[in-house]
Amino acid sequence: MVFDVLRRKNKPIEQKASAASHVVAWHSAGRAAWSPRDSSSLIRSGFAGNPVGFRCVKLIAESAAALPLVLQDQQQRFEQHPVLALLAHPNAAQGRAELFETLFGQLLLSGNAYVEAVAGDDGLPLELHVLRSDRVTVVPGTDGWPQGYDYQVGGRKHRFEIAGTRSSVCHIKSFHPQDDHYGLSPLQAAAMAVDVHNSASRWSKALLDNAARPSGALVWKGSDGQGTMADDQFRRLSDEIEANFQGARNAGRPMVLEGGLDWKPMGFSPSDMEFQKTKEAAAREIALAFGVPPMLLGIQGDATYANYQEANRAFYRLTIVPLVTRVVATLMHWLTGFNGEPLTLKPDLDQVAALSSERDAQWARVSSAEFLSRSEKRTLLGLPPEDGGAEDE
Repeated sequence: MVFDVLRRKNKPIEQKASAASHVVAWHSAGRAAWSPRDSSSLIRSGFAGNPVGFRCVKLIAESAAALPLVLQDQQQRFEQHPVLALLAHPNAAQGRAELFETLFGQLLLSGNAYVEAVAGDDGLPLELHVLRSDRVTVVPGTDGWPQGYDYQVGGRKHRFEIAGTRSSVCHIKSFHPQDDHYGLSPLQAAAMAVDVHNSASRWSKALLDNAARPSGALVWKGSDGQGTMADDQFRRLSDEIEANFQGARNAGRPMVLEGGLDWKPMGFSPSDMEFQKTKEAAAREIALAFGVPPMLLGIQGDATYANYQEANRAFYRLTIVPLVTRVVATLMHWLTGFNGEPLTLKPDLDQVAALSSERDAQWARVSSAEFLSRSEKRTLLGLPPEDGGAEDE
């Protein structure tokens, strides 16, 4: 048996005897070609190169950054506080709106957002800066928990160490069921829809550039029943059409046909119309992944909400408020580690115009509850007790 094995090793490698073997080539015709799924490629294709993804990110980031915030503790609501001053002027180049718009934009595009604190002598940081997510790498320790963050630009790397429970970098990430250190971006969930939408746009552009169907065709049928024109007749007809019937200045000009010429109008085929519907369906899927009602983006064919006002209220209630609440809570928990002062930072829903009807209904229900004290009513409305907790019956 051993000799059989040795004999098999000495045999020459068998080759196919087909005469066509040298001209057979593998190809991928008919297979879908998907774009890369790394953050940089997704941002280029889903944000910089896709109008639906761009508008979704801008709409969410700008709306979330403009949401009013309120800072309070167990006893009072602060009108002035070092935390509010830090958020109002986070650094020399950005204000509150720019900082939060960048923060929410990074979180939406990559699933991760990193805020760097420039520490002072004591207490709260002096400045806050949002780091680019594609430049930050989590450094896990031996126990699996992060022990630092590497920020790399142009071949240079800086390590942000985590000292105990205190870190100079706040990592805010979206939920990812299969990753311990990085969040899941909505762009990753909508990657296929982004590819379909971009491919449809490229197909439409190529159709216009190279294979666009004309509005109609001139069909020649001579007196002898033949459909072939003489060369001089064809050139004269082409020159006349180009000079008198093409271009913006000749739009709508009637065409005078001589004997033997017939006009055949052309339009989109049913397959072309279905292709357009596929593009609109992909746009709705992108909006769905980001939590934006398609009605707010001007996408046709979506009638989920009765009117624009209901769609806007659902957008704030289901997307903006949960996002801002989670992000500012994480940010405040991180800032508390610098000064140790237990504070709560949350969105002030009383100043959100889109939720005014819901807030009015809640105020009416709480105000009409006679079995509740004044302090209990304020607590239900998210307000601190009056006069240090004293009740006013």
